[in-house]
Amino acid sequence: MDEKKEPGRGPVHTYLGLGSNKEDRFFNLYQGILALDGIPRLKRIKTSSVYESEPWGKSGQAWFLNQVTMIESSLFPDELLSTVQAIEDALGRDRREKWGPRSLDIDILAMGSLRIQRSNLQIPHPLLAERRFVLVPLHEIAPDLLIPGKNQTVTHLLRDCMDTGRVNRIGEMRVQEGRSLR
Repeated sequence: MDEKKEPGRGPVHTYLGLGSNKEDRFFNLYQGILALDGIPRLKRIKTSSVYESEPWGKSGQAWFLNQVTMIESSLFPDELLSTVQAIEDALGRDRREKWGPRSLDIDILAMGSLRIQRSNLQIPHPLLAERRFVLVPLHEIAPDLLIPGKNQTVTHLLRDCMDTGRVNRIGEMRVQEGRSLR
């Protein structure tokens, strides 16, 4: 597949980071994955193991469960953003507190070779290289992925990451991979 395809003109490899630290964290991740599977013009290709990680950006809250999923998306970036925010909202996401507790957070980490810098949408995710809780599961499924604008692979970014937060693999989530694009 050509990573340089423009979103909206054919499927583009896209990486999403999912995280939860409220209520039943594993169930929230599972519901997020199932919701993504139900979205037309998305196809889930690969999903990392589930990892437990220390809170990042704000201490004094519950630890997170995190994972990364690779999808093929035919959605434009703004459509994808609206879609993942609708999934977050449906699962009770509270946006009032920056880096606060959340039932489900879905971040667009990278989308092909696309680079966007707007107030409401930044691709690749601007803090991707600073967060072990993102890099560890991303490395599991795409170690050789070259991050646009960083000109480094995920392997190199993880090696150079200064974040010392603990990230522990806790297991796999068994959800059938590869639902077809609709």
